[in-house]
Amino acid sequence: MSILEYAKRELDRIGKDEEGMQHLMNRNILEIIEKFSEQGHSGFSAEYAINVLERLLRFKPLTPLTGEDDEWYEVYNGSKQNKRYSSVFMNEDGTAYDIDGIIVSDNGGITWFSSGRFRKNITFPYTVPTHPEKVYIEYTEDIPPGFTGDDFEIITDKPERIKALYERKRKELDEALWEEV
Repeated sequence: MSILEYAKRELDRIGKDEEGMQHLMNRNILEIIEKFSEQGHSGFSAEYAINVLERLLRFKPLTPLTGEDDEWYEVYNGSKQNKRYSSVFMNEDGTAYDIDGIIVSDNGGITWFSSGRFRKNITFPYTVPTHPEKVYIEYTEDIPPGFTGDDFEIITDKPERIKALYERKRKELDEALWEEV
């Protein structure tokens, strides 16, 4: 089976929507896959092309950020923003951070968010990851649903706590949805 046939079969499983958006997306995706398959990639070149394409389509640089002066422009009060990757900033004191380097879940992975409290401090050269680091937290104080608290524990390396948090939050969300009906 060719990659194009495989893609058509998988895309057909998604189903249709009333607006026809899925049909348009499928057609666009299949055009890209058709072009890719015409290029005759081997296993090695296909993997290379896919990795480069993913980075470029996500606006990720292909080579490490150097931290050199020509990569920056000043944004305010001596703070600088990277020209090659706009989520990287440098403070006046030379410390740098990536505001998109970490995403956080406070409900066991149901949803994810980024926050200034979870910036990824970086040094150069810095290879921008394709995907952000995932950090799971659990609040250690009672907070109303939809709010964030100041006191939390990082539980990323505690799968049993992540699972329990997910199940508890999933139940709370389901109950809240049924109350609305």
